Amino acid sequence: MNSSAIALLQQHLDQAFACLPDEARRLFHGRGRHWPGLEHVTADWLQGVLLVALFREPDAQPLAELKHMLLQFAASPAWASSGAQHLLLQHRYTADSTTDYLVGEAIERGEIEEGGLRYLLDFGRKQNSGLFLDMRLGRQWVREQAGGQRVLNLFAYTCGFSVAAIAGGAERVVNLDMSRPALSRGRDNHRLNGHDLGRVSFLGHDLFNSWGKLRKDGPFELIIVDPPSFQKGSFVLTRDYAKIMRRLPDLLAPGGRVLACVNDPAIAPTFLIDEMAREAPQLRFVERLANPPEFADSDPDAGLKVLLFTAD
Repeated sequence: MNSSAIALLQQHLDQAFACLPDEARRLFHGRGRHWPGLEHVTADWLQGVLLVALFREPDAQPLAELKHMLLQFAASPAWASSGAQHLLLQHRYTADSTTDYLVGEAIERGEIEEGGLRYLLDFGRKQNSGLFLDMRLGRQWVREQAGGQRVLNLFAYTCGFSVAAIAGGAERVVNLDMSRPALSRGRDNHRLNGHDLGRVSFLGHDLFNSWGKLRKDGPFELIIVDPPSFQKGSFVLTRDYAKIMRRLPDLLAPGGRVLACVNDPAIAPTFLIDEMAREAPQLRFVERLANPPEFADSDPDAGLKVLLFTAD
């Protein structure tokens, strides 16, 4: 990151703030590698909060220039007219994702909107805020497709897919994740949207010890698999995804569908297609869902992969 790159980032922020979206949205995605010098910078509009994240430690001088630019930007008419109250600079390369509160008092959490649905986010306390913005179109697809269906949401995290499914009229959603605090936030997200929690289950279990429980809860018309690339002691994508795939046919209703996801730049879509063909040949690849345009990547295979399979 150098002075020219920082000036380019300011131009992008100026353009974005000239016509801000009504909902939470990524404003700048340097990780898509379209802008040299900014490959490790992102900027998210979280409805009153501008969160700029650094994914690699810059040298002291560029960091000082970046902070100066952001403070200047926060003094601009565009910032004043936006209603923004907080400007955060998050150092994602540190173990605790240290956050500088450049404008506004420290803020721990807040609400954002996406597709008319509300979600609770954490600010400046955790590496991830609680909702992955690049999955926006995936949640939209689930909302459009889930009507009357029984849905299994694996690696549910804060239950964004579950909120979308219930909003779309799903009969029932079963969320499974090892993190009970994440599932608790998922309950909060459902309550925030006025959903009937009688139609939603939250299982704080290890997936690989829960197949019997899930079979009893099934079968499901839609299964969502959105695992981390690596979770110490519990999940390694390249090793463990296959173990999930071979179990899917036993959990699916006839004609059921699977939304299989990967968000590792080093893993191509062919990994999911080939593994599924080997481990669950009953499932046929249908299509890859589009990613939001604001997450454009110079290598489409490096971006988020959301692939749809159907049981023949």
